Amino acid sequence: MSLRSRRLLAASVSALAALAAGLTAVTLPGTASAAVGLNDSDVTANLWSWNWDSVSSACTDHLGPAGYGAVQVAPPAESVSLATSDSGAHPWWEIYQPVSYNLTSRFGTRAEFTAMVAACHDAGVRVYVDAVVNHMAGANNTLTTTYGGSTFNPSGYAYPAVPYVYDDFHHANDGYCADDDAVIDDWNNVAEVQNCMLLSLSDLRTQSGTVQTKIATYLNDLIGLGVDGFRVDAAKHVAKADFAAIVAKLNNTTAEGVKPYIAQEIFTGASNSELLPSAFTANGDVLGFSYAMGLKTQFTNGTLGNLSTIPSWSLDATSAQTAAMVTNHDLERDGTTLRYQDGTRYTLANYFLLAYPYGQPFVYDGFTFSTSSTGQSPPADAGGFVTDTNCSNGAWQCLTRSTGVKGMVAWHNTTQSVTSASNWTTTSGNVIGFSRGSLGWFGLNNSSSASTATYPTGLADGVYCDRITGGASGTGCNGTAITVSGGTASVTIPANSAVAIDVDATSGGGTGSPTASPSASATSASPSPSVTSSPTPSPSVTTSAGTVAATFNVYATTTTGTDVWVVGSNAALGSWNTANAVKLSAAGYPIWTSTVPIPSGTGFEYKYIKKDASGNVTWESNANRSVSTGTSAISFTNSWNVANAGATAVTFNETATTSTGQNVYLVGSIDSLGAWNTANAIPLSSASYPAWSRLVIVPQSTTFAYKYIKKDASGNVTWESGGNRSYTTGTAAAYAVSDTWK
Repeated sequence: MSLRSRRLLAASVSALAALAAGLTAVTLPGTASAAVGLNDSDVTANLWSWNWDSVSSACTDHLGPAGYGAVQVAPPAESVSLATSDSGAHPWWEIYQPVSYNLTSRFGTRAEFTAMVAACHDAGVRVYVDAVVNHMAGANNTLTTTYGGSTFNPSGYAYPAVPYVYDDFHHANDGYCADDDAVIDDWNNVAEVQNCMLLSLSDLRTQSGTVQTKIATYLNDLIGLGVDGFRVDAAKHVAKADFAAIVAKLNNTTAEGVKPYIAQEIFTGASNSELLPSAFTANGDVLGFSYAMGLKTQFTNGTLGNLSTIPSWSLDATSAQTAAMVTNHDLERDGTTLRYQDGTRYTLANYFLLAYPYGQPFVYDGFTFSTSSTGQSPPADAGGFVTDTNCSNGAWQCLTRSTGVKGMVAWHNTTQSVTSASNWTTTSGNVIGFSRGSLGWFGLNNSSSASTATYPTGLADGVYCDRITGGASGTGCNGTAITVSGGTASVTIPANSAVAIDVDATSGGGTGSPTASPSASATSASPSPSVTSSPTPSPSVTTSAGTVAATFNVYATTTTGTDVWVVGSNAALGSWNTANAVKLSAAGYPIWTSTVPIPSGTGFEYKYIKKDASGNVTWESNANRSVSTGTSAISFTNSWNVANAGATAVTFNETATTSTGQNVYLVGSIDSLGAWNTANAIPLSSASYPAWSRLVIVPQSTTFAYKYIKKDASGNVTWESGGNRSYTTGTAAAYAVSDTWK
């Protein structure tokens, strides 16, 4: 399940209770609130075969500041150590032959792994682990050396460090694997694919409750160290019911208190419908193999104009169930997808991956290799232990930290609330452009000549800074400046390059304030909100000559002990020093408010931050909010992580009668409506009872679902009946919605 729309499977306990009580007409939401202290992004950097120290540095120096939501790391379990093989010393695939669930591997020790997870969390980045749970080492191994010193007997199927014994594995004609050599021969036979050995790898008897518990214990150990999710290797070879039983045993994550993200490796190609990727989505997302292969076809042999037909492609699963990619470690080696050796086409495909609204993007970085020796080891010492990643010596792929990809991550994060492409323009077969609502426009040129054309952008008029070439600065553009007039722009897209502009990178607007390390501690339940009317400027605030009263109102959910503050570019707001930020009142939680004397007739920038009891600071991820004062009092109504540009005000009006102690709340599918988490629902004002109302800031040009709920003094929740309500915003400054409880 992905970060925004399906990652957590955390429908509220209250809603489930209502369903159990017989409210069968209720449409249950399927999402949970955004992470507190972690980047609000669904982009993952797949740093395959990087050692733990190098992943730590990447999170701290590049991934966190660039806005990546997660990093995927290689299998951390102790594996065989093959000093010799047909592929040379220590081939990369030895890490997919675990001998124990100890965390001593060729990438580092348990302590180094733990430190890596903590460093990534401190940088705002989740950690997803490549989990090998279908099998142990090859039954045909002749070498039994390991990275942690554990012993095993491959032919005897004995792994004492777990421990696993002979009966914990499938064997020839054992009632599960009806095959004489116990190796998969018929790739469309479900029983054989899931109960016989894949490439002679000792296949675990996952039907066994004992085996399921040991696998879950391993994964829960990782969760206890802070791991947020898993890329499940060879998931196609584990019966769906067996894996569902394992998933049911998993703990919630420590950073967010939710079920871990799951992305399953289900390779395409089977003709049996039970072995297709779509058959496995009940247990989690699936890797987008068909999407990756389709991208190669169009970038290599087709035309980019054909990418407009992606919604009609026969893909592995829906966008909401797909971990999308251009390549991974298997695919780049057999050449079925684009790979780094394809040069600019590979880079452009990754830009497109981050621009087009399909799936949760995984951007891949491994190590360089010879296409004639695809089994070779990553850079390592004589013992096979992987050495630190060096992005300057040509031994590693480091696309995730390039200016263009970092820029596209920011572009993706700005536009991700818009789930469709619009204004599609095919200038020529290999030059295209499209927008994501009114939040961003993207153009791509997969040809050898520069292309200049006029494009409908969907953006408001102004000067925007191309993310690919550097984005915005405080005084202008680090990247190429693009002027939008009348909603269109004349854009020159260089040969074999791209242009990406969005509402969070405007000329002189900057690309965000400095960030402090967010807290990675476990979260607790949100404070119990109370119903108040919309905040208004406090009459007690005095202003001196040359100042005006500026009231800051922001919708923001927090954990117990965490407060919201405002900090900005002028002295009244602390001059960007978080120690001097202005604390907001939570009297109308989750609406926070405070009124501050601000110099009149001046422009300034500001952002909201969260501080916990230990003083740890979490910044909003959007660009600085840029405003001006006149000579009269002014009020700002905002929503956490929703930028001023590209936002609109919607006033929700609901007519509903309540019992004594009950109040009415609003909750919906997007972050600014609580992301279906009833603890973060927005309290409506009862000032005009039985009419309830509240102004809320939401993204422009966005379709979202919402519902009203009632809460009593004990926190019991009653959902209104019927299906979810739906609303779509445009580009106007304000909207109003009038509903009646149903």
